[in-house]
Formats: sequence, C-alpha cells, structure tokens
Amino acid sequence: MYLPNTLSQMFSFSSRLYAITDTRISGLSQAQQVAHLCEGGARLIQLREKQLAPRSFYNEAEAAVAEAHKNGARLIINDRPDIALAVGADGVHLGQDDLPPEAARRLLGSDAIIGLSTHTLLQARAASELPLSYLAIGPIFATTTKANPESVVGLDGLRRVRQATGAIPLVAIGGITADNAIHVIGAGADAVAVVSALLAEEAQISDNTRRFLRLLQVN
Repeated sequence: MYLPNTLSQMFSFSSRLYAITDTRISGLSQAQQVAHLCEGGARLIQLREKQLAPRSFYNEAEAAVAEAHKNGARLIINDRPDIALAVGADGVHLGQDDLPPEAARRLLGSDAIIGLSTHTLLQARAASELPLSYLAIGPIFATTTKANPESVVGLDGLRRVRQATGAIPLVAIGGITADNAIHVIGAGADAVAVVSALLAEEAQISDNTRRFLRLLQVN
C-alpha cells in the first residue's frame, strides 16, 4: 500500500530550476534543447512535445534522454508514460486528463519520478494523497506557452496550496521569469518550472539557465 509521503521524502530537487523544452519557442530539436540546458547547468528537464506523431516523438525522446544522461541530468517525459518507459527516461509528468498517477506508478516503478499538474487548491490537495514524487501548481502568472491556459493562481494561491499539501515537493509553473522567480520560491515553491524565459533566444539558452540558477541560490 502506498504511503503518500514516502516517495516525496525520497525525491528532492537538486536545484530550484525545472527546465521545460518547447520546440515551437526554441526552434531546436529536443536533444539540442537539452544540450543547451545542460550546458547551462540544468539537471532536471521535462520534455514537452504536443505536435509530433508518437514514432517521431519516440525518436526525439530517445536522443534527448541520451543527451541528458550524458550530462548527468534527469529527464522527464510530459504526458506519455509509455514513451518514458520505452526510452529509459527518469519519469513522467502527467496532466489532469492523462493516465492516473497510480497506473503510471505501476508501469514505471517505485524509482520513477512522477509529477502531476494541478490548477486549483482542491486539485492540489487531492494530488498530495497520490503516489507522486512532486506536484505542480499553476499558472502562477499569466502565460503564453499554452493556447488555453487555466485561471491564474497567483502568489497568494501558491501560499494556500503550500499550506494545504504538506511536505510533498511543489513546483510552480506559468509566467515565471528572472524578475519574479525568487518571489515564487518565497511563496512556498520548492522549484520553478520555466519555459519561455529560458528558450526564447536560441543563443542565450545556456546563459539564461545559468542566470536562473544563480538567482535561485537561496537558503
């Protein structure tokens, strides 16, 4: 029987930055993005791809996992636990309409990193009782990386989620920039998930990653 806090006690963020790929924003392949992020010091990366057919995504994910592991980084696949298992990824990040976390845990095993997106206090509270390694809450601020984003949670909403979810690691996502990231950590997030602020300029991805890591070196 799963004990809610067991896995969250085993998993901890090696840094407060959780980088997420996006080929539309970066203009790069998944493996290229991972290489740039790793060069900048990212050690936990989520591979997000909404457009490719499964076979093409598998090929991209396989190359990205190899690049991440070569650099000592962990790589999480968005939405697809089957592809995560097939390419030897470190885990999967699920949405509210994806495979239930319990099923993903059975498929990937006790060592896999499994995260879940939540958008409300009610969802976050329920998620804290599931076999997750971390839960994500957002969007904290307005974001343009999704066509139909959920309602903004805000810093006050993040604080309420932190209070309601106990010790499970909490990732904040949505509209996070170098200007507001430290406030998000101060409101209770263990890590910030960042997309556009890392990837928007291809030549600056590694430097942007280094900048975030410096900013997030807080006690």
